[in-house]
Amino acid sequence: MLQDDGSSSVTSSSPLQIFPMMSLSPGFSSSNQWLKELKSEERGLYLIHLLLACANHVSSGSFENANIALDHICQLASPNGDTMQRIASYFTEALADRILRSWPGICKALRSTKLSVVSEDILVRKMFFEFFPFLKVAFVVTNQAIIEAMEGEKMVHIVDLNASEPLQWRALLQDLSARPEGPPHLRITGVHQQKEVLDQMAHVLTEEAEKLDIPFQFNQVVSQLEDLDVEKLRIKTGEALAISSVMQLHTLFAHDNEPQKKSPLPFKHSNGVNLHKALINQNTLGELLEKDMGHIANGYSPSNDTASSPPLCSTTKMDGFLNALWGLSPKVMVVTEQDSNHNGITLMERLSESLHYYAALFDCLEFALPRTSLERLKVEKMLLGEEIKNVISCEGIERKERHEKLEKWFQRFDVAGFGNVPLSYYAMLQARRLLQSYSCEGYKIKEENGCVVICWHDRALFSVSSWRCRK
Repeated sequence: MLQDDGSSSVTSSSPLQIFPMMSLSPGFSSSNQWLKELKSEERGLYLIHLLLACANHVSSGSFENANIALDHICQLASPNGDTMQRIASYFTEALADRILRSWPGICKALRSTKLSVVSEDILVRKMFFEFFPFLKVAFVVTNQAIIEAMEGEKMVHIVDLNASEPLQWRALLQDLSARPEGPPHLRITGVHQQKEVLDQMAHVLTEEAEKLDIPFQFNQVVSQLEDLDVEKLRIKTGEALAISSVMQLHTLFAHDNEPQKKSPLPFKHSNGVNLHKALINQNTLGELLEKDMGHIANGYSPSNDTASSPPLCSTTKMDGFLNALWGLSPKVMVVTEQDSNHNGITLMERLSESLHYYAALFDCLEFALPRTSLERLKVEKMLLGEEIKNVISCEGIERKERHEKLEKWFQRFDVAGFGNVPLSYYAMLQARRLLQSYSCEGYKIKEENGCVVICWHDRALFSVSSWRCRK
């Protein structure tokens, strides 16, 4: 390095200090041996730097520079490496896919022979249920809210807007069979786009109901949520209705025109010395990102629990659907959603938010499964990786993963005529006990305005909230 007086000096600090000043040029990474000698934390920080630089080039249409950045990232990232290497692999794939979409013909040709295997999709979602506690907590809290709302009811109808996991309703059947007044007549209507999933659920639940001697009926509605005709739910007079939605409502945002707003400031380089200091005592990728993203992307800061939210945007499809649900007069509606803002207009917004969010999920897997685990690789590639690709690569109706923060859902439900039902102390207690069974200090439960927020350390990941019609 050149000092101020022009003399040459060999820095005694990490070579990481110089990377903000380095130009992205072809062959740069391959000609620098020090890149291969970077420690894990330093390599992770350099990957973050490259990802943000690449995204900035993609946003501005500078695909040649984006291609150079992608080449550099690919020399450091690996789907089998440490957490940052793994997550960088999927964000790199997403950015590359976004570039490809600029040429629809090439994009269609590359996808023309792609196979979609339903059984693999079902399997990987079951792995997500098994390895993470999030859905288990959501199911426990949902069931408790339904049990409390249906106390004394003799005819109960539950509409499951994402009927994919029968274990939730098996547990509810067992709880209802133990009611002092006896079980109600229970009808469950399951909504799912794959009939084989509904067939399996019908078989499991019917068998369990017969074993417990509970009058039971399962109705199937094969449909995607955006195409759902509420008349097919066949709500009957005299039934007490409960609605459960698990990670589904956000997909409706894709069917509305996106509002325009001012873009954030462009990506700027920051001082490498400050970045290097921020690496000290970082135990997880999430912590690394939390401290360093503010240095790297001066123009945009990801949301957190105290950050103010952008104004609520009107969404015709969502508003219409929530109004239709309100018209069914449910006694309770329990909603589980990803608790993060991945519905920003610009690529840089979504990249920053989703890096934090998925870094936390990849950290969870780092604690749960070894790096050589095939199951871990499948969850990362086939589920989390595909979500990342959808958030980063897609636009318009193809961008389904439009997650929003809990505070936004409060506003939307309020406009639709729903009032929040604070979850009970017992529901909160059950959620905390379930997390404690994982023997991992990283998982935490937070109460927010009567709702459950499931966190990894301090990063909110999923929320569970309960609602009823406000007459």
